[in-house]
Amino acid sequence: MSALSLTEQYVLDLQEIDESQAAVVGGKAAHLGGLSRIPDVRVPAGFCVTTAAFRRIMAEAPALDDRLDQLARLNPNDREAIRALSAEIRRTIEGIAIPGDLAAATTRALTQLGEQGAYAVRSSATAEDLPTTSFAGQQDTYLNVVGPAAILQHVSRCWASLFTERAVTYRTRNGFDHRKVLMAVVVQQMVVPEAAGILFTAEPVTGNRKIATVDASFGLGEALVSGLVNPDVFTVRDGEVVATQIAAKQRAVLALPTGGTQEVAIDPQRQEQPALTDAQVVRLVQLGRRIEAHFGRPQDIEWCLVDGDFEIVQSRPITTLFPVPVAHDQENHVYLSVGHQQMMTDPMKPLGLSMWQLTALAPMHEAGGRLFVDATRLLASPASRASFLEMAGRSDPLTGNALETLLDRPDFVPALPDAEPGGPPAGGPPAPIENDPAIVDELIERSQVSIAALRRDIATLSGPALFDFLLEAFQEHKRVLSDRLNMQAVMAGIEATWWLNDRLEEWLGERNAADTLTLSAPGNITSEMGLALLDVADVIRPHPEVVAFLRGVEDDSFLDELPKRAGGTEARDAIEAYLDRYGVRCVGEIDITRPRWREQPTTLVPVILDNIKLFEPGAAERRFAQGRQDAQEKEREVLERLRALPDGEQKADETKRMIDRVRTFIGYREYPKYDIISRYFVYKQALLDEAERLVQANVLPEKEDVFYLTFQEFHDVVRSNQVDEGLIQQRKDAFRSYQALTAPRVLTSEGEVVTGTYRRDDVPAGALVGLPVSAGTVEGRARVILDMAQADLEPGDILVTAHTDPSWTPLFVAIAGLVTEVGGQMTHGAVIAREYGLPAVVSVVDATRLIADGQRIRVHGSDGYVEFLP
Repeated sequence: MSALSLTEQYVLDLQEIDESQAAVVGGKAAHLGGLSRIPDVRVPAGFCVTTAAFRRIMAEAPALDDRLDQLARLNPNDREAIRALSAEIRRTIEGIAIPGDLAAATTRALTQLGEQGAYAVRSSATAEDLPTTSFAGQQDTYLNVVGPAAILQHVSRCWASLFTERAVTYRTRNGFDHRKVLMAVVVQQMVVPEAAGILFTAEPVTGNRKIATVDASFGLGEALVSGLVNPDVFTVRDGEVVATQIAAKQRAVLALPTGGTQEVAIDPQRQEQPALTDAQVVRLVQLGRRIEAHFGRPQDIEWCLVDGDFEIVQSRPITTLFPVPVAHDQENHVYLSVGHQQMMTDPMKPLGLSMWQLTALAPMHEAGGRLFVDATRLLASPASRASFLEMAGRSDPLTGNALETLLDRPDFVPALPDAEPGGPPAGGPPAPIENDPAIVDELIERSQVSIAALRRDIATLSGPALFDFLLEAFQEHKRVLSDRLNMQAVMAGIEATWWLNDRLEEWLGERNAADTLTLSAPGNITSEMGLALLDVADVIRPHPEVVAFLRGVEDDSFLDELPKRAGGTEARDAIEAYLDRYGVRCVGEIDITRPRWREQPTTLVPVILDNIKLFEPGAAERRFAQGRQDAQEKEREVLERLRALPDGEQKADETKRMIDRVRTFIGYREYPKYDIISRYFVYKQALLDEAERLVQANVLPEKEDVFYLTFQEFHDVVRSNQVDEGLIQQRKDAFRSYQALTAPRVLTSEGEVVTGTYRRDDVPAGALVGLPVSAGTVEGRARVILDMAQADLEPGDILVTAHTDPSWTPLFVAIAGLVTEVGGQMTHGAVIAREYGLPAVVSVVDATRLIADGQRIRVHGSDGYVEFLP
């Protein structure tokens, strides 16, 4: 053994390596070392040229420092610049002569295994095969390399492959520093397999953890990996092959005795023979389950069949799978995404997750930085299943269809026995409330009094006493939300909307009539928020010096600078007044860790400037008045048409009552969310004050680090004045990985992402199907906007985005239509689109990917589809 320390050794045998040494040997070698320690798992013998050797090589060419600096400054979308600079770096590395002691260490290791044997030389980067980022295929592998000179040459090529164009781009897009990623190289004895392929210990498309798939072809696995052949595919569940697809395998890649590989034709009589028997497939999956258990997560495993048994040549985590909520039993569970209901499917930080869990009315389960509710009992009970499916389908047809797909499977959700007879259960639906606007006024006053008391009582608290108080405050928070009158008022507006749409389509053949009838409904805190920003623009518009100043604003302290400009005091006062009422809001506001508008007022500046450019003074008042007039005219038209029908007077009377009801209560639909977010801002200010005290006491380096702790962990840190910095870093890494995942609408305890479909045949070819939520048809330029702060709108633009929570409302006043990937009939974007009279289609799968920014489209808000225009 070399006298160098472990971190400086140039060569380590795979038997000396385990997963803890990834910084020394890279991800691939660390996994191979771990594999070699699992009983009954055979791994070809070999060694690793460590990252110490790579650092030594990089130090031989000081000019590389300057090249890496240049690389760090490149735009990841500038492919030509990346291609040229990365090629220059690779040439430099391959041209460096390997120092004698490093070459000697490699040759000694070869001598122990057989100097003239054939070897696979494989890259093993420190940012490769990580639990959250696999880097699969980003660096190079060379097969059937023979002789010490050739092996040393291919080791150099592997070092250089850290800087292939695809590897550089992948690192840049995933936030990895090029200087901090190092390269080791694995040298393994070459095996000559009868068959080879890939085993996924979870179904890679649906994510089902109980299903394994095996891809298999003849010869080396390179034929399969390179796409040369279509493999045989075996599907295994519960130790049994449940599906088989045997391909015509016309080609194979074989190792040559003198080194290198060759593509050969397969005998026609053998092409459609299976590469593995069913017994071999089951045995391979058993090995895979053992490997999965060792690494603690589903694996993507490369295998070779040699002399009737399996050699494992690589195992990496499947990083694309969505995590599964932890269940404390072995029963089947069906989880529904909370984010799809709240219009925020991005991951949340741990403090945000735990705060929502502590203040929510239903138990919630975390996975992948998102929250889910367990709908299993509602689906299992015959008494609740039908109504729950109807509500899910109304809200989001894709969720409803996914649930129906699950229920069509025998025994996945076993039915519970019906409840005992004897009348409805206690606490059932309360009697409907009267059409009395005073009810809404009373509820809003209750909310305001409760929040004022919260601000007063929390003001002087700190330390553990603050956290004890907050736990009590969360109970008051839930009491206000669950108040029966509050729930009745919310449901009154929703049910009246459904009644009007259902009855008027039945009686008059008119779809979504409630969309017009609810225009400019009173008391909608969210729609008022968008119109109020038009009023702010009216104050600023007459002052060109203020407008010019706002165009250059970058710092959130700009409000202090405004009074130095002519008209600046009035502008500041208008913005401050807006923030006093609406500054608690922000994009992704259900995550308490997200910066509020009061904390980052620059977020609003582009929207204010757009309002100044796009609108004339008084636009807010005119818009609201026009909506109210359109609603009144629609009401007169509908009632007149109804009276002409058989039993028309009765139908008109019923409809009039429901119109009054919807206009009384539909605006209040938005207020409970405003109550929640207002409380959140009070909680957040107090918690950040506590975090600042921890920073001052040198317990935390930055106060935002508490965002990566749960509420209880934060409480523990305050009590102990000690924090686990490793845990915080781990949480930061996990959060970054969650950002690459797409949250599913429906997820099972088996890990399967169940996707729904629209069952429609009335849509033009090539159109994108969605859920119609706001009537009308509009043509215009699509503006695909994923960040509200980057919006740059022109009159007639159609907003296309992933999802819109209330914070997007200020943009709605400037657009002509709306398309989102997430949403339902009564989610915030749909409610506000109807309020503003914007044709809208939501729940359009992959809309932001399929619709190009600037493309002309036609939105059919009544029929629920989007057409592409020439």
